Amino acid sequence: MSALFRFPGALRRDPEVEAWFARSDDPVRAMVRPWFEKLRASGPDVRELMHDGRPTLCAGDAAFAYVDAFTAHASIGFFQGAQLADPARLLQGAGKRMRHVKLPWGEPVDEAALEALIAAAYRDMQAREAAEE
Repeated sequence: MSALFRFPGALRRDPEVEAWFARSDDPVRAMVRPWFEKLRASGPDVRELMHDGRPTLCAGDAAFAYVDAFTAHASIGFFQGAQLADPARLLQGAGKRMRHVKLPWGEPVDEAALEALIAAAYRDMQAREAAEE
């Protein structure tokens, strides 16, 4: 049994994801949009869908990240985040696999460290998929 969370129906561009970001009354969604775009740009095999009400990104069909917006912060979550190196200590959570980065409204973020986590999460998921083939 695979430890990967797979979504064979993920699309290159999902209209439901666009609709989620289009809510004009939610500035936190607008704040997390550039990070979603960085996740989308991780590689040519990135696909997306809505899962549990959150825009979710896959490497191929294996989920590697999601974004979410709350009242005072946004989150970027990584499905295998517990295994990622995090020298800047951005990752939060205590689950067996998942971790997230909280982006509080109006506060700066260590952009270089977050970009490194995004790249690492994508590479990690590609390696996990290759190991299962």
